[in-house]
Amino acid sequence: MTTFFPDSVLLIFCIAPVAGQVKTRLQPELTALQAAVAHRHLTRLTMDRAFQRPLCAVQLYCAPDTNHSFFEQCANDYPLLLSTQRGADLGERMLNAFRDALSQYRHALLIGCDCPSLTVDDLQQALTALQNGQDAVIAPAEDGGYVLIGLNVPQPALFEDMVWGSEKVMEETRRRARHASISLHELARQWDVDTAEDWARYLCS
Repeated sequence: MTTFFPDSVLLIFCIAPVAGQVKTRLQPELTALQAAVAHRHLTRLTMDRAFQRPLCAVQLYCAPDTNHSFFEQCANDYPLLLSTQRGADLGERMLNAFRDALSQYRHALLIGCDCPSLTVDDLQQALTALQNGQDAVIAPAEDGGYVLIGLNVPQPALFEDMVWGSEKVMEETRRRARHASISLHELARQWDVDTAEDWARYLCS
């Protein structure tokens, strides 16, 4: 498939949609099964947007591994590769994914699968920023984290010993980028689905 950014790859992080193990903060407003169904829906939405234009190669990074039937169905429905997340925490898993990707491509973007506000235009802007020489590109989230990060080379300083899930992740990432002289291009702020209120916001959007 011919793509707009043949030297780039999009990495989508996803957890297997096992009831009781995903989107637990949507409960008790949703049952465990309903939360898992919501997770599946948001993941499919993410991939639909990733393939809305032929931007670049796409890899679905799966946890705990690639064996779940949902991942196999995704690989059948979309032209993507399945990979397994590796690492003790989120930072290590993301850094390992970037190291793998950037050994094969010049640019890599990494996103989750629960940000309905992220559009194909955002993805294209992020890839363009990397192609134009920015060291890193990031999309801040309303909750103080971020929903997208892109790099041209692995940057351990942005991932090691981070308190993931806190409202200070984006602030700390900015501080670390300044300290390491990493040029950080920021996209528009986004929102993701973590709570029942977020899910209701998505349903009304």
